[in-house]
Amino acid sequence: MTTITFVQGDITGETADAIVNAANSSLLGGGGVDGAIHRRGGPAILDDCRRLRASHHGKGLPTGRAVATTAGNLHARWVIHTVGPVFSPSEDRSDLLASCYRESLRVADELGARTVAFPAISTGVYRWPMEDAARIAVATVRAAQTEVEEVRFVLFDEGAYGAFAAEVG
Repeated sequence: MTTITFVQGDITGETADAIVNAANSSLLGGGGVDGAIHRRGGPAILDDCRRLRASHHGKGLPTGRAVATTAGNLHARWVIHTVGPVFSPSEDRSDLLASCYRESLRVADELGARTVAFPAISTGVYRWPMEDAARIAVATVRAAQTEVEEVRFVLFDEGAYGAFAAEVG
């Protein structure tokens, strides 16, 4: 049984076996969580991402998929990069958002990770409404068949923390 916990703070300061990065499809860094993870983790993460782009992911990582790299200077063994969907009021993309969590946990299982820290995927520049993102994230993690012992949602502000914590109430 996976324990789900919530923390308000900066995911780059977390200690876990794996930290999930809300990446863009290029895998080469960006803004928000992605930029923060690359900055704090250092060049080793970008080097691994470039190797992935040169081999299996020449066209980038598809939305809803996940892949792992070193964690560089972060307090983790791995970074699991996943590409969340951009929110659309006219198209239901919730299956892609759920896939980010499922695929990240699948990769974590392949790595042998027992603790995984997630951000609120797609809720920043991809504009997914926080309450809906929290509902999808928590339900997906609860339903996942995984060997991960603890999933920690690391939420940047009080509003995000409240939305995710309300899902276990």
